[in-house]
Amino acid sequence: MTQISVKDQIKKLVDLQKIDAEIYNANTGLTEKPALIEELKKKFESTKAHLNGLEEKFKSTQIKRKELELEMKAKEDEIIKANTQLTQLKTNKEYQIKLNEIAGIKADKSIIEEKILLSYDEADAIQSEIGKEKVAVGAGEKQYLARKKEIEDEIKLMEDRLKVLESQRKQQLPGVDRTLLNRYEKVLAHKDGLGIVPLSGSSCGGCHMNVPPQTINAIKMHDQLVECEKCLRIMYLEDDL
Repeated sequence: MTQISVKDQIKKLVDLQKIDAEIYNANTGLTEKPALIEELKKKFESTKAHLNGLEEKFKSTQIKRKELELEMKAKEDEIIKANTQLTQLKTNKEYQIKLNEIAGIKADKSIIEEKILLSYDEADAIQSEIGKEKVAVGAGEKQYLARKKEIEDEIKLMEDRLKVLESQRKQQLPGVDRTLLNRYEKVLAHKDGLGIVPLSGSSCGGCHMNVPPQTINAIKMHDQLVECEKCLRIMYLEDDL
């Protein structure tokens, strides 16, 4: 330690910290932005799923109507058959029973006809909603793709910037004492990209804990690296550099 200037080394670490802080932010962005794209994708897929649900509901309504139409056709056939049988009956009692039977079939047919009419109304309402949803999905897709492109461009810029920063960092390393660098990098790895911080008044610039006067005096001595008792970040005085 006697062969190096701690003050000079602190200056080098501060310069290195500027690069490392930007590297940390870039790496954080490269982690968060793909997750943001995935979140946007999920939201868009959710709107598409709603549209798909409406379309399936419309198909289900059509299938149900066809079933009702087949059921109504069967009732009509029953009425025709019953009317044919009516002409073949010989007693008034049999004739009245058959008339009652025909009346019941006609009543069932009327109920089915009402259900068919309601299914048309339901299908029209669903179609109207599908039309609106398609417009919303179309607009949402344009917004999603545009925002996705923006984020992908940001990621590319971050990746390019990171390459530059890593090159700059390599250029800074030869001038830093290996022992001090190891101490700095150990803290850096666990403290959100901040290994060395300036004092802010009488507080640590990292965790904002109050720094005792004797510790501040030790920083001013420049004969050793002084770490915060709470967050363990290396501290320095900006006015001294």
